[in-house]
Amino acid sequence: METPMGRIDGKIQPSKSILAKAMKERKPERLLLLAAVVFCIASFFLFDAPVARFFREFSDQFWLGSWKVVTNAGESQWYLVGGLALFAGFRKRDRRLALSGLFLFCTVAVSGLTADLLKFIFGRARPKLLLEQGIYGFGFFHTEHAWTSFPSGHSATAMSAALTLSLIFPRYRPGFFVAAILIAASRVVLDKHYLSDIVAGSMLGIVTVALLYQRYFRTALDETPII
Repeated sequence: METPMGRIDGKIQPSKSILAKAMKERKPERLLLLAAVVFCIASFFLFDAPVARFFREFSDQFWLGSWKVVTNAGESQWYLVGGLALFAGFRKRDRRLALSGLFLFCTVAVSGLTADLLKFIFGRARPKLLLEQGIYGFGFFHTEHAWTSFPSGHSATAMSAALTLSLIFPRYRPGFFVAAILIAASRVVLDKHYLSDIVAGSMLGIVTVALLYQRYFRTALDETPII
């Protein structure tokens, strides 16, 4: 007998309509991921090198110093320590706030570790090698800092933190995303990464948060808003 979930050989199975609905709900996410991949490929051939050469011309110390302050906000330790502090401090007093801290820690940690793994696999030469030695491209399986450009770890951290904090404190969502975009942009302005690196890193942060939220944190965090 057919049920809303469907039945095959005595076992309840998701019906085609439910599966189709689930696939439809994920279509925008897949389109965004596809668009990011296409852009990164196009940027590698068309934009990355010219943009890096463009920002090399900016040598004003105030300009560079200002962007260094921005880029420092993309260091993962701020969010890892903050997330752990929230979890440890409110674990017995406020379960949702504690889980929010754990969520922040997990998204930043997972996106950062994944970025490090991808950096090793792709082994992309950083802009410094292009500007000083004319080296451009991928070397694959490199551990040297000069060959770990793709994807941008700062961008992954900034975007994963911004999206996580937006889910926890939705009222401040615009500010979180503006900060994330500025942090990612700083990596290009300072010639630490290429344009495609920060797009890939940002996308990695988004995917990480989406997966962890849907699988492990959605029920707890959707109970009641903190603010």
